[in-house]
Amino acid sequence: MNSPDSPPRWAHWLLTKLHPENTLEEVEGDLGELYAYWYQRSGQTQATLHYMLNVVSVLPPFVRRRKNINDYTQQSSFLHPDMLQNYLKIAFRNLRRQKVYSFINIGGLAVGMAVAMLIGLWVYDELSFNRYHKNYNRIAHVMQNQTINGGVSTAPTIPIPLANVLRKTYGSNFKHVVLSSWTEGHVLSFGEKKFRQTGNYIEPDAPDLLSLTMLKGSRNGLREPYSILLSSSVANALFGTAEPIGKLLKIDARTAVKVTGVYEDLPYNSQFSTLEYMVPWQMNVAIRDWVKKSEQKWDNNSFQIFVQLADHADMQQVSDKIKDAKLINVSAQLAHFKPEIFLQPMSRWHLYSEFKNGVNVGGQIQFVWLFGIIGVFVLLLACINFMNLSTARSEKRAKEVGIRKAVGSIRGQLISQFLSESLLVAFIAFVIALLLVQWSLPYFNEVAAKKMTMLWSSSVFWLLGIGFTLLTGLVAGSYPALYLSGFQPISTLKGSFRVGRFASIPRQVLVVVQFTVSVTLIIGTVMVFRQIQFAKNRPIGYSRTGLLYIPTTTPDIHMHYNAFRAELIQTGAVTEIAESESPLISIWNFNGGFDWDGKDPDQQPDFAVIGVTHEFGKTVGWQFKAGRDFSSAFGTDSAAMVINEAAVKFMGIKNPIGKIIREGDLRYKIIGVVKDMVMESPYEPAPQTLFYMTNFPSNFVNIRLNPAMGAPEALDKIKTVFQKYSPASPFDYKFADAEYDKKFAAEDRIGTLALFFAVLAIFISCLGLFGLASFIAEQRTKEIGIRKVLGASVLGLWGLLSRDFVVLVLIAFGIATPIAYYVITSWLQEYAYRTELSWWIFALSGAGALAVTLLTVSFQSIKAALMNPVKSLRSE
Repeated sequence: MNSPDSPPRWAHWLLTKLHPENTLEEVEGDLGELYAYWYQRSGQTQATLHYMLNVVSVLPPFVRRRKNINDYTQQSSFLHPDMLQNYLKIAFRNLRRQKVYSFINIGGLAVGMAVAMLIGLWVYDELSFNRYHKNYNRIAHVMQNQTINGGVSTAPTIPIPLANVLRKTYGSNFKHVVLSSWTEGHVLSFGEKKFRQTGNYIEPDAPDLLSLTMLKGSRNGLREPYSILLSSSVANALFGTAEPIGKLLKIDARTAVKVTGVYEDLPYNSQFSTLEYMVPWQMNVAIRDWVKKSEQKWDNNSFQIFVQLADHADMQQVSDKIKDAKLINVSAQLAHFKPEIFLQPMSRWHLYSEFKNGVNVGGQIQFVWLFGIIGVFVLLLACINFMNLSTARSEKRAKEVGIRKAVGSIRGQLISQFLSESLLVAFIAFVIALLLVQWSLPYFNEVAAKKMTMLWSSSVFWLLGIGFTLLTGLVAGSYPALYLSGFQPISTLKGSFRVGRFASIPRQVLVVVQFTVSVTLIIGTVMVFRQIQFAKNRPIGYSRTGLLYIPTTTPDIHMHYNAFRAELIQTGAVTEIAESESPLISIWNFNGGFDWDGKDPDQQPDFAVIGVTHEFGKTVGWQFKAGRDFSSAFGTDSAAMVINEAAVKFMGIKNPIGKIIREGDLRYKIIGVVKDMVMESPYEPAPQTLFYMTNFPSNFVNIRLNPAMGAPEALDKIKTVFQKYSPASPFDYKFADAEYDKKFAAEDRIGTLALFFAVLAIFISCLGLFGLASFIAEQRTKEIGIRKVLGASVLGLWGLLSRDFVVLVLIAFGIATPIAYYVITSWLQEYAYRTELSWWIFALSGAGALAVTLLTVSFQSIKAALMNPVKSLRSE
């Protein structure tokens, strides 16, 4: 190589390093001769260039470092790309060759992953509630505990003067203290357009506290006296593409306000999602006399306060500081209720909203945990299928393991091979699961009352998804990989390998786990729907059928009530009409301060109080226990009351008719007792309620439709009359039965979701059973043939092949029963009005699981039993 016509040392070195050794000597000689030829003909530069081109041209397709001969005598790393490529090839071939097995594994895992993803999206949505607001960690709702008749009542209802106390006495702890009304429906009108929207009277700092995204105008818009901030959707509905800022619109056709800002619609997973407009708090004081009178009254808990902490303040410490902010400012009479003020952080509004006896006992968080656990278990069921089928088919792959070990494979390489197959199945299942979730998400959103979307652009989603898939593949494939790789090559190649009498025990345990979960879900789902139906069938004290109510946001109807009522009845569309202060499915006013003869001095009265007109009882269908209804024939009924059974029990009066109830200087005579009207939660006892006659404009008109006329025709006639007397208000009616049914919405969603997940859990479990039944029938082909030759019947063979699965399901039922009993009993304790847990529910669930099991395994059992014994024995 030292002669002038020899290739340069560096070029020769590159050839020796890049070219395979087995042909290096031959190629080296040929290229050396070519170099000498070009050197003589064109010189050193041209010769070197041609040499390098020749070196590149004779390299193998993939340039790699040449191995020493000794390297081939050592074991190759099982993570080497060549080995991984080989593992994947084998995995794909196995999947193609065993189509049913592959379908069960991939299908089961895909469904399990899809369920886990859906639940994961739901949990993420629940945990991210209210996080739209930038000050999320420093916003709180001011709450109040009061001791009433030995029990502690918790509510966010606050008197107005407390806001000033928080500002003046504890002001250094707060950045914002915002007084607000409750979210109310009002008619916003501009020109001919009028819409009923929901919003709040609220103090000017609210936009900063809620970190509103202003699209037009500024957050300071509420500082103008008669102004309004609109959500983007409301602004578009009222003004279209026109500029909204500076426009004048009317609220309830009475109060003119100027648009000073438009903010981005708040997301559905915000507690303020229904905040479609905001108007200044001082306007509330100016137009409502009762609000103005409440500015100095500590006994009117009809308002709410939101606060944002100062940057240096600690939530719990501030909550402790303001504990007695109300107690030290009220009279001895109010102090008797032991009011305690505290802060509930925004982070706990949605998931920890329930209080019992003054203690925060949870709320929606229990369902987050419940469905999170269900998601884990459903995915576990899918993994169990994979492990069961892989180990069950171990005998089929025993010789493959033996041959691989005989030719030098180490256990680590076999584990890698089986894990690569598991990971391949997991990743295929992951892709299918993504498609399933994308397809089913709209339906899931409808059932769950959500607006969730796939987080395609989220790196966290992909990291979790891929990590989740890797974990699933490793967990699902770990047991088969360790189990199969441990086979001894000598016994497998000699054909003397046997799995042993206890080899099926792990599979049986896993099947029991699967059906324990499935049966528990079945029992739980049945009980959820039973509890809902029990509450729906509860007597509610009035007739909801054909009953509707209309909000009245203007005084027009009340001012012409008699003419409106007469004209409506004259249409023949209705049979009766009445006004009320509260809607039929809710109570808006609770009062204390009542007294009566025989009252315990230590008793603290707290009544639901509803003002109505004479015809209310006839309109709703009151069911009287004693006395009579209100009547316009009795002028004294303006100082009368009709009370419910709960009020009679609370007051301790044996013969209430004619008794007097006192409220300050006012005296009311009890003229009637009605059955309890269920207007609040259908799962709780009806509160003690007092109905009295009101002459003030009410909030609702209640109408009983004429059953002899079709609803569409009746509604058209009612609308015509309504718009005649209240042209500024939209005809926004609600049926009492439909609104009452909404009280079951949360439980209905839980029941539907539980049913959905229970069905999927059973489906996944049955997929696994089908695969195991197929394997066992194949494994016992020769035995079945011999039994048929000896006279066994198809029914007998079916029983033989199905018996083991039936035993496993019965064991699972025995384990699931006490678990389900404990969980459901604990859940039912949350409801004062609840159904009983009957034995037949457990029996029916167990029978259902057994029937599904027999249907699943019977196909393979009967197929094997019907097989021609000549073929089965010959095939063996």
